[in-house]
Amino acid sequence: MTSATQATSFSAAKYIKEIGRGVNGARALPREDAQALFDAMLAGQVSDIEMGAVLMAYRIKGEAPHELAGMLEAAHGHCMPIDAPPDRTVVVIPSYNGARKQPNLVPLLAHLLARDGVPVLVHGTRAFHGRVTSISLFEALGTPLCETTRDAQDNLRLPAGGGAGGNGPLAVLPIDVLSPALTRLLDKRAIIGLRNSSHTIVKMLQPVGAHTPAEALRLYSYTHPEYRETLTDYFSHEPANVLLARGTEGEVVADARRSGRIDWMHDGHQRTLVDPVGGSIGDVPELPAGTDVDATAAWIRSVLDGTEPVPAPIAAQADAIRACLNQGTRVTWADPV
Repeated sequence: MTSATQATSFSAAKYIKEIGRGVNGARALPREDAQALFDAMLAGQVSDIEMGAVLMAYRIKGEAPHELAGMLEAAHGHCMPIDAPPDRTVVVIPSYNGARKQPNLVPLLAHLLARDGVPVLVHGTRAFHGRVTSISLFEALGTPLCETTRDAQDNLRLPAGGGAGGNGPLAVLPIDVLSPALTRLLDKRAIIGLRNSSHTIVKMLQPVGAHTPAEALRLYSYTHPEYRETLTDYFSHEPANVLLARGTEGEVVADARRSGRIDWMHDGHQRTLVDPVGGSIGDVPELPAGTDVDATAAWIRSVLDGTEPVPAPIAAQADAIRACLNQGTRVTWADPV
């Protein structure tokens, strides 16, 4: 068997037959089949024609919660290892949407936590056409990017104020370093012109240690209220340690202009840590206009050095994160989801 044959040795036809029957006729795959299919796609074992068919079928059908679980398990097997720091839970911040109209304040949230000694892992894409990515802002702030997962591992063990520039235990890890396999699937967007399942899965990653809830608190966001119900159902039935909130243009950082609900999903239970308040907050901060990288970076610096106040919604989000880390698994839950 040639290497070319080996590279596309996985037949996806029987899976496409189930998921590719259109909106009304398509059926969800069993979890194990979704995992096997996604694993083969990440391993480069699926032909281009079949790959395109799978991506379009899921774009039309959508992924069932148990399919997402299988895909996520496969994705974890294609991430480079990052050992968990001893006795500390890592806050994992995915960043893949970037800023389209509002300033991207993901780096502000990450730095606020890390300077207090909270280990923070930000993983995301370096560039997104027409948007300002978090990674581009970290670079403008002078925050070093991790060139290997070992760099990320070492950064997460730093004390408050440690590391280059006194950034503390902050690791900024491009997805192409964390998972070249997932990066190849993400890059299919430029060819097909549409998002695919990997764009959902990459935001759900818990890439630290053995991928358990005890090792990391994941931040996850939604843009539509109905999607919050779908996510609540998913995280209620899967091992989870997740803060779920309405984000800003697809990013997990709270909207600096208004208060939003923040829920903690843990061990099949849900707890609301921040209640939403209708409309804009009373003291709306003077944010930089638009998404300019230099202007946003300068404003973030002014907040970090105390010249400008931390926007109340982001301060509340940071407090909610600290509350989860402080309580950990010792929380006594009143009502299950």
